[in-house]
Amino acid sequence: MCLGIPGKVVHITGDDPLYRMGKVDFGGIQKEISLAYAPEAQLNDYVIVHAGFAISVVDEDEAMQVFEYLKEMGELTELEDAPAAQPKS
Repeated sequence: MCLGIPGKVVHITGDDPLYRMGKVDFGGIQKEISLAYAPEAQLNDYVIVHAGFAISVVDEDEAMQVFEYLKEMGELTELEDAPAAQPKS
């Protein structure tokens, strides 16, 4: 099953909206994520990430609630193995 995982944007690189990348923290695990589908995402925002792409910005309370549900379901182990999106050159 594929799920959107909440994470906090801790670093952003790139000015072009199509190629912006963010380092996103998922409860201690950080991955490079494409911000192309969520151009409004800013530093310290929480985003929902699916397949290496941030797909929406959510508030902190919603992100924490989803994160807790995923922990209970045992779905967070996928984070350790999931490849991060690569910026296009």
